[in-house]
Parts: sequence; structure tokens; C-alpha cells
Amino acid sequence: MHYIWLIWSSAFLLPWMLLYALKPAFRSEMLRVSLITSLLGLSEPIFVPRYWNPPSLFDLAQRTGFDIESLIFCFAIGGIGAVAYNTFANRRLGMISHAEQHSSRHRWHRLAISAPFIAFPILYFLPWNPIYPGIVAMAIGGIANVLCRPDLLRNTLLGGMLFLLLYAAFMLLLTLFAPGYIEAVWNLPALSGILVDSIPLEELGFGFTFGLYWAGIYEHLTWHRSLSNGGHDHVP
Repeated sequence: MHYIWLIWSSAFLLPWMLLYALKPAFRSEMLRVSLITSLLGLSEPIFVPRYWNPPSLFDLAQRTGFDIESLIFCFAIGGIGAVAYNTFANRRLGMISHAEQHSSRHRWHRLAISAPFIAFPILYFLPWNPIYPGIVAMAIGGIANVLCRPDLLRNTLLGGMLFLLLYAAFMLLLTLFAPGYIEAVWNLPALSGILVDSIPLEELGFGFTFGLYWAGIYEHLTWHRSLSNGGHDHVP
């Protein structure tokens, strides 16, 4: 049980490496987003032990709240979440014109991108488990992205669903190869108590909202849009 968190988090590097190998056009995007997302692993003390308390390398999580596994996990899911939709839909990235970047719709550009990071500290102090403000904040981020960039609607919704499916599959593998791990590690009495095929509902909520926000974050941040490889999309 002591190495399950390490093995499970590292397993996410397998689809990451597959995407990296098969989609050279997205390699720069994956690396940039993964490196930024890995920093979210430093938020682990917020969730340990209130949400869960996984045995970790060198007992770091128990002694400090931080752990190496969280950095690996966040690195991998960041890159996957950023390119899952464009890979699945066989899309490419194109720049938004300079003129469109200065349109009135984009005056909230920075606010929309930072929305979840603004919302989370506010929601955190409500009397609930910290996983819930995380889920709500990422949902707010996904909605804000679409309000500012309606062209990201498809990326956002399908990206959320794709990452949810991948994440649910990894959770099912965890229940299969490590029976009893969820019951031993997750703080289930502090959560809703709803399990979907042994998976806490909160984990599925995390998977969907993470994909919801991250699916369009690179395009939004760098003024790109997703285009058909067939060349039928119009770019102003």
C-alpha cells in the first residue's frame, strides 16, 4: 500500500508519453501546460488529511502534507487535459488575429483565465471539504473561458467528458488492483458518501471539471483556436 500512490500517479505518464509521441505538433503545448500544472501539486497540504491521506514516499504527505507523487500526478494530467480534445477530434491550433484579440469581448481575458484561482480561496473558507471548492472553482473557470471565448465551447465540454472517461478508467483500475485502498485512504465520512462503482463521486467531479477548464486553457492563454485539419475553419 505504501507505493500505490506513486505507481498510480506515475501511470498517468503512460498516456502522456503516448500523446507526446504521436502528436509532435502538441509537444510544446503539453510541456508548457504540464510544467505549470505540476505546481498545483504543491497544494496537497490543503487536502491532506481532510480529503484523503495517502501513504507516500518517505512519508512526506504524513509528515509535511507535501509529496512527490502529487507533482508527478499534476504534471501528467495537465498535459493530457490540455490536448485530449484536439487529439481526439484531429484538430490543430491556429493564431487568433491581432485585431480580434483587441475586440470588446476579450476585455475580460485575464479575469476569465484566472477565475478558478480567484474563486478557490473565497470558496475554501465555506464549511465544506476542500475538494468541493476545487471542483466548483474549476467549473467556474470552464464557464468563464467559454463566456470570454465562445469558440472554446466544444473544446471545453468534450474535453471535460474525455478527461472524465480517462480518469474514471484509472480510478477503476485503482479499485481493481488495490482493493480497499479507497476506503483506507479517502476520508469518506467527510464526503457525500456516494460511490459510483466504488469510486467517490467527488473524484468523478474532479475529473470532469479539471478537463472542463484545462481543455481550453492553452488556447485561451496564448490566443490560439482549435481548427479542423481539413482546412474548413475560418480564422478572422
